[in-house]
Amino acid sequence: MSVEQKLILGLDIGTTSVKVCLVDKKERKVIARQSKDTQANVPSELGCEGNKQNVPKIMSAVHICVSRLPKELLRQVESIGVCGQMHGVMLWQYEESAPWEKIDPESSRFDIIPNQVSSLYTWQDSRCDPKFLESLPKPKSHLKAFSGYGCNTLFWLAKYRPEKFSRFNCAGTVQDFMVAMVCNLVKPIMSVQNAASWGYFDTKTSKWNEELLTTANFPVHFLPKILESGKVAGYLADQWHGIPPGTPVGAALGDLQCSVLATLQNPDDAVLNISTSAQLGFIAKDFHTNEVDASSPVEYFPYFEGKYLAVATALNGGNALATFIQMLQQWVLDLGFNMPQSKVWARVLELGSSNSSESSLNVVPTLLGERHIPQQNASITNIDPGNLSLGQVFKAICQGIIQNLHRLVNCKYHNMFLKWFLLPWYIFLNLTHH
Repeated sequence: MSVEQKLILGLDIGTTSVKVCLVDKKERKVIARQSKDTQANVPSELGCEGNKQNVPKIMSAVHICVSRLPKELLRQVESIGVCGQMHGVMLWQYEESAPWEKIDPESSRFDIIPNQVSSLYTWQDSRCDPKFLESLPKPKSHLKAFSGYGCNTLFWLAKYRPEKFSRFNCAGTVQDFMVAMVCNLVKPIMSVQNAASWGYFDTKTSKWNEELLTTANFPVHFLPKILESGKVAGYLADQWHGIPPGTPVGAALGDLQCSVLATLQNPDDAVLNISTSAQLGFIAKDFHTNEVDASSPVEYFPYFEGKYLAVATALNGGNALATFIQMLQQWVLDLGFNMPQSKVWARVLELGSSNSSESSLNVVPTLLGERHIPQQNASITNIDPGNLSLGQVFKAICQGIIQNLHRLVNCKYHNMFLKWFLLPWYIFLNLTHH
């Protein structure tokens, strides 16, 4: 391998796992990769209405993944790109000292100081019920703000947990925290993509709705400084796993936009992304923010180079399948047996892919509701004695996830999106599982 090889380190901090890769800048090929489940969910005082994650566990997963990449390749890294789960918010304190530290100056590992960081309140958090959302001012933006969005979560904390704010002076997404940590930034920097995902952000001016928020007693001092997506947020403060100090680090981006950028082969294509949630999107040509249909579940998020991404987002995707698998595993345990989750997945995928898994079951998989109908629960109908096999139920859930996403798409986009709903089911099953 040539010592002149120019490499980029990419990091994706997802809802359930961390993924890292090394990309050859010239050849545009991935030459090494690692991933790790974060297992970072923590109990919420609100029960199922809250959804929080442990930030030290997430950062530990990042360090483990990067440390497993070949050291000789890490020394050739010339830039670092970071993306992650959108909408979520965490708080931290950086005043007299940083909320991270290196126990050993020679080490590449940062330890997070627990009392200087909050939990991450994720996009799945539903503490902002419809009544609370109705009490908030309407954003001056073409984008709506829902439960799980950063600004709305901060509104909720300001009203019901104001004591939390006295402990912290910074806020951002977990990927913004990651960038601040490796660059030793006293104040976080947020890209336009992540800012738009928080709500109360005007994408035309790239500014927060500060006047409106101040009037509503929102803690505006927590709002991060904004940087155009794709710009450098800072530079490595020290060597990190062999990557030299001074290496530029981009402002953290949205995982949705990055998944589309990495997948899109033709600007006229649509992209189906199924991970924890599910999204169907395409690049909107000649989009203007004053042309948005307020009743449509299709949203337009900032993409790259001034373009917008038209997206139908379902809150229920791989997470609905994961909940079903966890339920099966618990049932087996309740019956006095133990089966690893990996074996449950393997068997269910096999059964769901067989010809005998066809059925007339109808599953509405909206365990988390949807943003336009947050009160909706999941349901199963058309049950009869002949359609209750495990493979039939699992496949019906998969079909329900696709049908739910299809219902979110505005009729005028059906022709553009139609081919994605004709994908063979085994492709969908594999996408969902991985």
